[in-house]
Amino acid sequence: MDQDRFERGKKQLEAMSGTGVDAMLDNLKGIAPDLARYTVEFPYGDVLCRPGLDLKSRQIATVAALTALGNAPVQLNAHISMALNIGCTREEIIAIITQMAVYAGFPAALNGMAVAKDVFADRDRKGLS
Repeated sequence: MDQDRFERGKKQLEAMSGTGVDAMLDNLKGIAPDLARYTVEFPYGDVLCRPGLDLKSRQIATVAALTALGNAPVQLNAHISMALNIGCTREEIIAIITQMAVYAGFPAALNGMAVAKDVFADRDRKGLS
């Protein structure tokens, strides 16, 4: 394992998500330790650390892509939270998901909005913006 790549990715993921990184990794380590490592190294240690886009722009693209996919509610939930953590507003999240109705269809946008509603409610319960 390239420890620098993993540590760089873990640091990036922790900066974006705030908490839960170790729990996510531990959850996967028991059944698929390589997948846990890949999940940190490639997207966070390689791609999200590249120059060219700021984190907010990257999270906008990620929320749009996961909404358009329409089959990744767990990941969409996490990335909506991360987008809010790094400076996106709830209004921006709603606008991103609404725009996906044009490109991915209304079912994908409606499902994405349901995930956003859950994220917002959870953050409200926790006193987060």
